[in-house]
Amino acid sequence: MKKIRDRWEIHKDWQLFFPFLGFALVLLTAYWISRRLLHTFGLNNTLVEWVFTLGSTIGLTVIMIRFFLWCFEKLEHKWKVAHKWEMIAIFIVFAITGSASGKLAAPLVEWMGLGANDVHGGIYWTARILLIFPVYQFILVFVGWLFGQFKFFWEFEKKMLKRMGLGFLFP
Repeated sequence: MKKIRDRWEIHKDWQLFFPFLGFALVLLTAYWISRRLLHTFGLNNTLVEWVFTLGSTIGLTVIMIRFFLWCFEKLEHKWKVAHKWEMIAIFIVFAITGSASGKLAAPLVEWMGLGANDVHGGIYWTARILLIFPVYQFILVFVGWLFGQFKFFWEFEKKMLKRMGLGFLFP
C-alpha cells in the first residue's frame, strides 16, 4: 500500500479511491471486451468459454494499464496538477464523459425526429456526431466537478474552445 501511496502522491485515505476505481474500471472494460470477443469468435457456450474470458481479461487489463501508465508519463508535465492521483481522476472523467456523450446523443437525435429509421443514415450519423460535441462540453465540466477537478476541466474547456475559434464564448 505504501508503494501505491508514494507513486501516486496520496496523502489522505480518500484519495485511494481514484487508483482503485481506475483499476476496477480497467478490469471491467477488459472483461466487456473479452466477452465481446468471445461472442465474435463463437466461443460462447463452449468448454473454453471461461478460460478464454479469464485469460483475455487478464491480458487486456495488463495491456491497458501499461498503456495508461505510458500516457500518464507523457502527460504528467503537460497537464498541471498538484498530485499524480489527480491524473487518474482526469482519465476517469474523460472516459465517463466520452462514453456518456456518445450514449446520450442517440436518444437526443431520436427526440429531434432524426432517428435512424426516420431519415437517411448519413443525416442520422451527421446529426448524432454534431450533437455529441455540445453534449460532451457540458458533461465534461459537470463530471469534472463531481470528481473534484472542476478547475482543470474549466481551463481545458476554455483552451479547447479558443483553439476552435469559439473563444468569444469566454471573454
